Amino acid sequence: MTNHVTGSDEPRAFQRVCIALRNPIFAIALAAAGMMVLGACAASDETGSLESLKVGAIPDQDPERLQRTYGLVADHLAASLEVPVTYVPVTDYAAAVSAFATGDLDLVWFGGLTGVQARLAVDGARAIAQRDIDAAFHSVFIARTDRGIEDVSNPADLATLKGNTFTFGSESSTSGRLMPQHFLAEAGIGLDDFAGEPGFSGGHDATIQLVEAGSYAAGVLNEQVWLSRVEEGAVDTDLVRVIWRTPPYADYHWVARPDLDERFGADFTDQIQATLLALDPNVPADNEILELFGAESFIETNNETYAAIEAVGREIGKIQD
Repeated sequence: MTNHVTGSDEPRAFQRVCIALRNPIFAIALAAAGMMVLGACAASDETGSLESLKVGAIPDQDPERLQRTYGLVADHLAASLEVPVTYVPVTDYAAAVSAFATGDLDLVWFGGLTGVQARLAVDGARAIAQRDIDAAFHSVFIARTDRGIEDVSNPADLATLKGNTFTFGSESSTSGRLMPQHFLAEAGIGLDDFAGEPGFSGGHDATIQLVEAGSYAAGVLNEQVWLSRVEEGAVDTDLVRVIWRTPPYADYHWVARPDLDERFGADFTDQIQATLLALDPNVPADNEILELFGAESFIETNNETYAAIEAVGREIGKIQD
């Protein structure tokens, strides 16, 4: 049995390779194969296995809905980018920012505030896409119909909330806390104007449920979730109603870590962006993803879009140097 390292056939094998290399067709094929190997190596981990792109999202809705949504996103990205993609759930908003900062998540669906926090924690991180509805997003203030809280026609009328119990969503939610608190402050209403301490439900679905149940007289959440739940028949509109829709602001967006091109290949971040922007509502599989996001499409965005969100975050102490 011949030893392929030191056996006597080694010189002959070398000669056969040299002869083959003189054939231009073989040389071209070998070069192409080499490029494929190099490309695979660029996206491999230390064990030689293909590295997985780890996708995450702030847990702003029911966990089953999140699993379905981001499971479909992971499958779509994997098919388009030809790399393994894994959806990694997190426990809360702060955990999403922390996992992105440590590299445990590569691509994350953040709200406006958490996206700013994540990019401040990771130099060079990029906001790459938002939904069409995120360029001018809104929150809605809701109230129990039996608490005598009047509809709000202008911000000054938010004074109708004084003396009532009130709940925000997550403490780090842009649409469920940051911007609503900003608009309340502009109307001269502080957190101490509510009856007792304001609540923090942890998510938009939970806010609806708490107000509907009467645990709080009023609350605030993102408009897209409200409209979606009303359309699904998941809200008893005899018990709870919208009293005010806020002015628009920029909100949710995808943020990518700065090392993706180095790990997965040149222009990989741009390829992710192109894949998201190419989602087509006329393609059934794409439309399923877009419907779960409550959008018609994804559009391009950048870090500068969220400068106003950063300013408000600093204003209420959610961003500190």
